[in-house]
Amino acid sequence: MLKRLDKIRFRGPRTREDFPDLAESPPASDTECSDDMQLKPRSALRDTEDALRDPAGSGSPTMAAAIQEFQRSESDRLNEVKGHLEIALLEKHFLQEELRKLREETNVDSLRQELERERSKRIDLEQKMNEVLKTSITQQLIHLFPSADKQQQKEVWSSRLQKWLYERFGVYIEDFRFQPEESTVEAEEPLSAKRLTENMRRLKRGARPVTNFLRNLSALSNWHSVYTSAIAFIIYMNAAWHGWAIPMFLFLAILRLSLNYLIARGWRIQWSIVPEVSEPMEPPKEDLTVSEKFQLVLDVAQKAQNLFGKMADVLEKIKNLFMWVQPESTRKLYICLWVAFITSCVLPYKLMGFMMGLYAGIKFFVIDFLFKSCPKLRDKYDTPYIVWNSLPTDPQLKERTNATVSRRIQPVVSRSSLATVPCGVSREDDTGRSHSTKKGAFHEIFNLPESERPLAVCENGWRCCLINRDRKMPTDYIRNGVLYVTENYLCFESSSSRSSSSKKNKVIKLVDITDIQKYKVLSVLPGSGMGISIATPSTQKPLVFGAMIHRDEAFEAIFTQYMKMMTTTKPPASAEL
Repeated sequence: MLKRLDKIRFRGPRTREDFPDLAESPPASDTECSDDMQLKPRSALRDTEDALRDPAGSGSPTMAAAIQEFQRSESDRLNEVKGHLEIALLEKHFLQEELRKLREETNVDSLRQELERERSKRIDLEQKMNEVLKTSITQQLIHLFPSADKQQQKEVWSSRLQKWLYERFGVYIEDFRFQPEESTVEAEEPLSAKRLTENMRRLKRGARPVTNFLRNLSALSNWHSVYTSAIAFIIYMNAAWHGWAIPMFLFLAILRLSLNYLIARGWRIQWSIVPEVSEPMEPPKEDLTVSEKFQLVLDVAQKAQNLFGKMADVLEKIKNLFMWVQPESTRKLYICLWVAFITSCVLPYKLMGFMMGLYAGIKFFVIDFLFKSCPKLRDKYDTPYIVWNSLPTDPQLKERTNATVSRRIQPVVSRSSLATVPCGVSREDDTGRSHSTKKGAFHEIFNLPESERPLAVCENGWRCCLINRDRKMPTDYIRNGVLYVTENYLCFESSSSRSSSSKKNKVIKLVDITDIQKYKVLSVLPGSGMGISIATPSTQKPLVFGAMIHRDEAFEAIFTQYMKMMTTTKPPASAEL
């Protein structure tokens, strides 16, 4: 056993001299050096072998079983000790390798530090040698050329002065150095429902002081509290009369900051003309469902759409006001600017400030109150309000231009159409005959009479997809196309390139419809859906026209025409082409 342990311990090219501290290691990790611990189990094994050789002298069979069990336990114990010894030797070898590497690294660091020191010493010596050479050369030049002594002294004094100025004001000079501006790109966060909800709450909290201030100003102008508005009016008019309007506003700003400081220190100070309405704050949800996330994105998109639309309207109105798009409105602004310019040149600034302060007070406390209380009076005499509402936006200008062009073209078209319509045919029949889709005339595509044409509400059709759940093939299950409704039929034109023969188009008589209702294709999405379900006797499952943007408009038109037909005729069979 000892020979085997020696082979394990000194395996490889290393000798016993490579481990000089093997005997000095603690007994808990290096137990292989004690011979007593190895000899005891060896003597015990000899006793057990003698006992096994002479089973008659043992006395009984139980004694033999005990000896075998003892021998097995001793062998297990020896295997355990051997495993511990192997682990200890491997750990020791690994630690020695790490210690050697660490010593090599520390030697490299120390050599590097010494090299840096020597390099710094060499640089210092070179600087000192240069200074000594300069001084010796200057002394020799002064000795040879006495007239150059004064010039050299001037250069020395100027260099000293420049050095002193740089040491004293060099930091400030560096601040005024022109450098190209660094373009920093902000990292955009990915779209997250949790982050979106948190940002909306932050926006509400941040805008709350501004909304409260505007609400209080509106309450003062509307005389919500008569006593408060009267006191504010008297104070403001008195300050404007004595020329203290600007100091009053500055004092109010200082007072507001002082109150905010006291509130931040823990004081409970609440003063408002209009009582604040605390909105219930919903606790934030950690995990949102797909429907809740989709609804949240829709709400935010709707608010952003409305906000951007209002901002675009304001900017377009200002642009059109200054670009003479509506000359009567811009003319009023032009005259007001000339009057203000001449007045500022003639009257002193003190008188102008007095007049502007009085006008602002009367406008805020009296005129606005009358205009808000009497809308008819405002529509007649509030010039800024009238001018602003009359200013058009770009979409309104486009609509006006299209309407003007259509009015000009319509008489010419009507005259030419009257000349081409044959006798006995009405103008409505002619327009119905001329109506066509992208693939040809409407009645030819669906094999309908020439009198059948789409209603005015769906002249261009509704984009949708037909879901026929009776079909099993993917190409027949869903078809993209356009849905039309006529006086007697519901027509679906497939947009597939192979449907020019109208085999994939669908025509349903309105009287054949047994049930029509709004349908929601995906139940996980919020809202009432974007589909219409139509049941007929010829289909086992109702046909679904899904993905319709104007679903409600289409449903109202189809249902109205369906009810009109049901009140007049009885339902025959449907036609499928």
